[in-house]
Amino acid sequence: MRRILLSSFSGSVIEFYDFVLYVISAAVVFPHVFFNNLSPTMATISSFVTLAVGYAARPLGGVIFGHFGDKLGRKGVLVTTMLIMGLSTMAIGLLPATELIGVTAPILLIVCRVLQGVAVGGEWGGAMLIALENAPGAKRGFAASFASLGAPAGAMLATGSVSLASTLPQDQFLSWGWRIPFLLSFVLVLVGTLIRLKVTESPLFKSLDQEAEKRKTPILEVLRLYPKQVALGIIVAISQLTIDGIATSWAVNHAVELGADRTVILNLKILGSIALLIAAIISARLSDRWGRRLPLAAGIVAALIFVFPMLNLIQTGTAAGFAAAVIIGQFIQGFILGPLAAFLAELFPTRLRFTGASLCFQTASTLGSGFTPLIATSLVAASGGIAVLGWAWLGVLAVCLVAILIASESRTRDLSAI
Repeated sequence: MRRILLSSFSGSVIEFYDFVLYVISAAVVFPHVFFNNLSPTMATISSFVTLAVGYAARPLGGVIFGHFGDKLGRKGVLVTTMLIMGLSTMAIGLLPATELIGVTAPILLIVCRVLQGVAVGGEWGGAMLIALENAPGAKRGFAASFASLGAPAGAMLATGSVSLASTLPQDQFLSWGWRIPFLLSFVLVLVGTLIRLKVTESPLFKSLDQEAEKRKTPILEVLRLYPKQVALGIIVAISQLTIDGIATSWAVNHAVELGADRTVILNLKILGSIALLIAAIISARLSDRWGRRLPLAAGIVAALIFVFPMLNLIQTGTAAGFAAAVIIGQFIQGFILGPLAAFLAELFPTRLRFTGASLCFQTASTLGSGFTPLIATSLVAASGGIAVLGWAWLGVLAVCLVAILIASESRTRDLSAI
């Protein structure tokens, strides 16, 4: 079990290191390297469009790898997604700038980003299920959270690597310094692949393996038999992922544009990731004792209360304001994240769980994390302030709260019987 949890955690660390590395670079690097022929606002928006494209590819990855994960098993998917993610990330680090090859540069950037999105779309479901389906029933929430805990840990590594590279003079950082963290991904992927090759297949999947031929198209069966579960899962997951879109990408870019020091902001973002990690561990543990719905609802209510304080703190353009906003905001995000994996997995039977849970989480990622930075930048630019953004975010979170109140509790559900 320790090896399984290590595989789930370390693999997700590496995958999300790669993914968050792009998110941060989209905020502080790519507008200057791949879109420097545009105005600052349009360069930022264009960079966030490429970010959104990657998130849009995540549901596709969830469906593709969910299909094979539900038909052939979880383990093979985990190795495949890691290799795709590592190679596409390394390729980004080797891309020439727009001033050298013109429009081909952002096109190739988008291709690499789509591959990243497809890979991480399959990664989360596989890493989460290999842990959850091997865990004792009383510890499912905590075990499933290891795939999610890899996200803030990977974010810390990504943010720290970019922060270290950003200590270079500006021209050197934008010329070659930013590429180093992308190229280091290759080493991490080799280590992660070796760990994953030693993991055994999920016992719950093995018990159904003889029925694989009956599961011809899992995605169609999920949509036909479980539309309510899919809708509730997507909406609840959006609550966590909109915070991620604001705090991980938009807030970093906005604070730097308002005059805050880039390196200081990135270092403070690491503290936010630590807060997220701690909160996720706490809430995952609580979900095994009190159920999934209570900590999820508590986190969403806290997010509703903190919307305008968070945006106003970011709007100050100071390191202190950014620190308070992101650390508190990501603690709240972590409290929602902890039980989320188990909540989504327990919505579906074993034979469709990979596809169903991945579809929910990755679609929510697209709508929440993927488009939030782009929408936030556009709303603030159009209105000249954060009020419209704040009210829009409040509306989304209110719908998320209704969804978790409608959902049924699943902590004691027998996964082998549904």
